[in-house]
Amino acid sequence: MGLYLKLAFGNVRRSARDYSVYFATLGFAACLLYSFVASSDYLNRLDLSPDQTSVVASSGDILQAFSIFTVFVFLFLVRYANRFLLRRRSREFALYKLVGMDRGAVSCVLVMETACVGVLALALGVLLGVALSPAFGAITAFVFDVPWRPMVAFSSQSAVWTSGCFAAVFALNAFDGARNIGRRPLIQLIAAERAPEVASTGGRLARGVQVAVAAVLLAVVWGACVFQPVYFIAFIIPMGFAACFATALVARIVVTGWAARARSRTERYWWGLRAFTVRQVESRVASSSMALACVCVLIAVSVCMMVAGFAFSVGMRTPELVSQGLAASMAPIGFIGIFYGSVFLLSAVAVLSLQQLSGAADARHAYASLAKLGCERADMALSVRKQVLLYFAAPFAGAMVHDMFGLFLVAFLAFALGTSGFFAITGGVLLFTAALLAVYGVLTSLAVERLCLADA
Repeated sequence: MGLYLKLAFGNVRRSARDYSVYFATLGFAACLLYSFVASSDYLNRLDLSPDQTSVVASSGDILQAFSIFTVFVFLFLVRYANRFLLRRRSREFALYKLVGMDRGAVSCVLVMETACVGVLALALGVLLGVALSPAFGAITAFVFDVPWRPMVAFSSQSAVWTSGCFAAVFALNAFDGARNIGRRPLIQLIAAERAPEVASTGGRLARGVQVAVAAVLLAVVWGACVFQPVYFIAFIIPMGFAACFATALVARIVVTGWAARARSRTERYWWGLRAFTVRQVESRVASSSMALACVCVLIAVSVCMMVAGFAFSVGMRTPELVSQGLAASMAPIGFIGIFYGSVFLLSAVAVLSLQQLSGAADARHAYASLAKLGCERADMALSVRKQVLLYFAAPFAGAMVHDMFGLFLVAFLAFALGTSGFFAITGGVLLFTAALLAVYGVLTSLAVERLCLADA
């Protein structure tokens, strides 16, 4: 067992570059989860009026209940990240089997690696949450409209809750990863990094059916937002699934049409590495359209939730609403909206980044072949940047289309409650979302370029 533990620690140190985005994302996720649950403790250390104390006490259980749903979001995020890491390191696990390690030993090493990364990410996240507690406390006090003073606060109860959630998430994913590696034959592990992920887009009839299904689903979702907002809220979960499925169909249809138009322009298509870039984008979207659709919908939902959160907690501070106590009663809902919006946005950009890193692992050999054929490094780098730009820009553009209807619903609720400053709040949230995607896109582009051109 000591040998396996030493091997696991060595693998984590050696694979620090592969784990970097994964580790940073998990650390920030732990920080958000801890800070969200600890928000009640921040408020209890401030000078609250009796009415505010009552609101905070009643919202504490609500905040913790909503944090359970956040765990499911992080479970999806960790599962997606684990898939990327297992694909990158499948040949390494195959070598373990070749030197005589049995299935149980390989699974044990993988579980230890997962536990090591999870414990480090959890510790970093909680420590970061404690260090940033004055800032989180300021945000909480701002949302609840109470006086604030800087203080560093640690909540043992929130740390235990966060640790329990992370332990459950990582236990499930460690078990799933160990089972996945253990049951795959040796030849499949060796070829996994080179094997492309492909999916058939179907013929003309199939594409026609997809267009019709997507149009019907989007008409139902968008129509409910505008004309039947009450029904949309009542059936928001199935509406979300319908939006994801329809967006995935649209993504595949649009990319297929874009590739066909690009090929029809023969001179431009064969200029530089345009043909290679088009083929790369087409194949990746065909195999990951559902993931891109989920990212698109997550971005759209995060924008709506953050706008609603700020509108309900900040935009309702008119003297009339404050005197009625309505602003204080809406503060917990506003805080939930802001927190969940940030969680969804983090998950979306992390999935985009991890997807691009996974694609870089697949395309590395193709770029090495291009280099042997005499392609300039600058042309290959330009192709990488174009692909990453498209992968980050397209989901954001799709999310903005969804938000044209989603924000209509949020505006209807906000104006019905008497919220002020709605358009300023919306503009600020959209600007923040675009800036975060741009920063993550630049960092991802640099990492993908380094991976793709490592052998060029």
